[in-house]
Amino acid sequence: MTFALDLQKFAEKTADKANDAVGSIVIRVAQEVDKRSPVGDAAFWQSPPPKGYVGGRFRANWQLGISGLPAGIINAADPSGSVTVARIIGEVPQEAAGKVYYIANNLPYANRIENGWSRQAPAGVVGLTATMFQTIVDDAVGQL
Repeated sequence: MTFALDLQKFAEKTADKANDAVGSIVIRVAQEVDKRSPVGDAAFWQSPPPKGYVGGRFRANWQLGISGLPAGIINAADPSGSVTVARIIGEVPQEAAGKVYYIANNLPYANRIENGWSRQAPAGVVGLTATMFQTIVDDAVGQL
């Protein structure tokens, strides 16, 4: 075995681990923002909800962008967040390392929720998840 082949094997092994770690980090961040996302509870509203109202539109609108911000709004509700998280997991590429990821919510009231507008998320969603980022990274690397 030559030195060049040893380096190639090392690079391949390292790339696989980097892809696994980055993919795991992106997924965990998506799960955290989803878990922290409020689901509309009309019991606390000042006005009655629209007929047929189903909470979970905010949760349904978390989107993954790779190398750019995602655009648009998703016209759906996902009260449990399971459909949204599954969609994001499916969008994380196998070769996840070396890319820039965005997890965004484009609903017009997303900023208000982040700034304490919701009784269910008085400290926001993204900011709290950001405080956990180093722990998420450490956990992903530790699992390798």
